[in-house]
Amino acid sequence: MPEHGARMTDLIALSAAAKAWPFEQAKLVVERLKAKPKDGPVIFETGYGPSGLPHIGTFGEVARTTMVRHAFRALTGDTIPTKLIAFSDDMDGFRKVPANVPNQEMLAEHLGKPLTQVPDPFGTHASFAHHNNARLRSFLDGFGFEYEFLSSTEQYKSGRFDEALLKMLDRYDRIMAIMLPTLGEDRRATYSPFLPISPKTGRVLQVPTLARDLGRGTIIFQDEDGEKIELPVTGGNVKIQWKPDWALRWTALGVDYEMAGKDLIDSVKQSSLICKALGGAPPEGFNYELFLDENGEKISKSKGNGLSVEEWLSYATPESLSLYMFQKPKTAKRLYFDVIPKAVDEYLTFLDAFPGQGEAERLENPVWHIHSARPPQFGSPVTFALLLNLVSAANAETSAQMWSFISKYAPGASPESSPLLDRLVGYALRYYEDFVKPSKKFRAATEKERAAFLDLADRLDALDAETTDGEAIQNIVYEVGKTHAFEPLRDWFKALYEVLLGQEQGPRFGSFAAIFGVRQTAALLRKGVAGELLAA
Repeated sequence: MPEHGARMTDLIALSAAAKAWPFEQAKLVVERLKAKPKDGPVIFETGYGPSGLPHIGTFGEVARTTMVRHAFRALTGDTIPTKLIAFSDDMDGFRKVPANVPNQEMLAEHLGKPLTQVPDPFGTHASFAHHNNARLRSFLDGFGFEYEFLSSTEQYKSGRFDEALLKMLDRYDRIMAIMLPTLGEDRRATYSPFLPISPKTGRVLQVPTLARDLGRGTIIFQDEDGEKIELPVTGGNVKIQWKPDWALRWTALGVDYEMAGKDLIDSVKQSSLICKALGGAPPEGFNYELFLDENGEKISKSKGNGLSVEEWLSYATPESLSLYMFQKPKTAKRLYFDVIPKAVDEYLTFLDAFPGQGEAERLENPVWHIHSARPPQFGSPVTFALLLNLVSAANAETSAQMWSFISKYAPGASPESSPLLDRLVGYALRYYEDFVKPSKKFRAATEKERAAFLDLADRLDALDAETTDGEAIQNIVYEVGKTHAFEPLRDWFKALYEVLLGQEQGPRFGSFAAIFGVRQTAALLRKGVAGELLAA
């Protein structure tokens, strides 16, 4: 027990000195508690608007917040209880029919209604919001996130927000003073933080508040047919405009930390002012950069551009996706299929480095944050890039074909003993078929290249195929390139990739030859010389 206490003390000290961004964020929460201690758990929150299907941006916010939460636990010795809330704004009005869902005409008939009152176009859940909420929870559960899901509709209707709603009614003028300067002239004329839900049409109405009764806790507004109606602001009869709603949520739930996209910087400022007007303390957090699609445009739930979580997981490990979220959160990054191979191999590099690192170095290693300080012990002896090229050279279509090469390259490795590698094999086969194969462009070798190819083939045939490793083969490849006067030498490797693999870049060629086999590589070189690969 004393030994455990000493280790915990050391971890706290090392965490305090750590520079990785989750620690920097967690330190803000620690300082917040020093200034204003609280009795209940520290609340970390992420928000989700279920007007469209969940996308990777949603996952990224939960993954990153989870990393900050774990860093906070390390900083405090896990002595302070914490909770991560995944909040769905499912009482919001349905404003636009997403382009990537079925039954568009049916959905259009329900525009303006709370999302929990819009029928599910997929026909599987009680509403469109329930369907999207289920999708959200499914992939969060699939990643093993520890969280509490909260529905906006349930919070409004259960009365959990009632106290804050009445306070907002009481401080209506202060909130209007915050919001009105941020609005255009036309919008100012009709703006109210309270959006009544019409008892006649069921729609969330963007109408002015005509009168307030603090004693009764009600507002008066004009319904769509012109009738003036009085409604309580409690019990789910109104929905709050989203910026004041964000502040309402922070106040009612006691949120201590929430990050948001760079496009919401001004919204965070306004919501923070409203939170203070309600007597709350705005949460700590930061603004992350947005993900971009292949054309450099912001990814959007309604457009369905960019990658979905399901698409990424069809071609790569969940850990690689988490790494992509960890790296440079304040830098705009393309989020398309071509980023996947690099993310997979960078994850493997960090994983391989972890066992040999000291405790302080480990706190800076992304896998510490991805796996909550407990990364797996075994990575993969073969990179994803190398597997992709093996699929190409071997014309492999099955995992069994791939393992016939791998087992010779890495004796003792098998699908059973190397489960991560076996998963990578499956991913590589799918990724190659869908993205690499269609873009391959083989070319004929030049006279100079043909002479060098034949020289390399002869040298490979002279090697002991059973004992020669990738490093020795790589040295021979270098020697051949220099012998045939390739300058710069990268032109030699580019020629190998373009003629043999149909691409401008490739893996370390010695490693490729070692896993593919020196005899098979020699034969491939001769096919390249003969133009057979180009013809095929």
